[in-house]
Amino acid sequence: MTDFVTRFAPSPTGRLHLGHAASAFHVWEAARQAGGKVLLRIEDIDQGRCKPEYTDAILEDLAWLGFEWDSGVRIQSEHFVEYDSVVEYLTSLGLTYRCFRSRSDIAAEQAKAGLPPGTPFAGQPLPPEEEARRMNEGASYTWRLSLEKCREYLGAGYHQLAFDLVTPEGHHEIIKARPDLHGDINLTRKDSPTAYHVACTHDDALQNITHVIRGNDLAEAAHIHVLIQKLMGWPQPVYTHHALVMGPDGKRLAKRFASQSIAALRADGLSADQVRRMAGV
Repeated sequence: MTDFVTRFAPSPTGRLHLGHAASAFHVWEAARQAGGKVLLRIEDIDQGRCKPEYTDAILEDLAWLGFEWDSGVRIQSEHFVEYDSVVEYLTSLGLTYRCFRSRSDIAAEQAKAGLPPGTPFAGQPLPPEEEARRMNEGASYTWRLSLEKCREYLGAGYHQLAFDLVTPEGHHEIIKARPDLHGDINLTRKDSPTAYHVACTHDDALQNITHVIRGNDLAEAAHIHVLIQKLMGWPQPVYTHHALVMGPDGKRLAKRFASQSIAALRADGLSADQVRRMAGV
């Protein structure tokens, strides 16, 4: 057994599909080759879309595919207090502010200013009187991590942020992190007590994850996560981003492709080995 620890962390917003299966095969195969272990984490912070019945279905599908995991299953919705403490700590460092703008508000403001779509957003806290007024009115807000404040806090260390990337073929690269491309980072959501970037990095540190293996659709998240890890004093995992399974329209598989769900494939009489071949792993 090596010190290799990775995780599989689906969100229970629907049944697992071929894309999830491909990712799971990548994760468990990497752990097998390294003599390491896999932890299972259910990332159900989106309380509006995540359902307990989908969590049960995930466990059923993974067992049918032949996967076993070490230790118990971590359910993120049971740990919101822990994620709150991360935001509180970053706030104590003076690195956060309350943002009352929605995504549509930001897009409209940037368009009015002549900025192209997708321009990284950088905001500022409201004057205390205005902030107090909005809070008294019950206005919704998110906590954002100010990249300007992070640059001041970390000094030269901010520009030295980097992470170790291992390609699926085993090649190592050191990638310079570029959190500025993403703008000020949401640490909470208006519909959830926490955001993905907080819960994910917190749990990776808590569970001693040494290797994060996930799809290319989450490759940009590493640029944000290494910043949070640096600010929190957490260890930094090695990252691997694998190719995605594409659907019949040439786009990545999503839950809307119900015919591609693992449950449907199983009902059609396919074996776990056939599903693996379909996933291209």
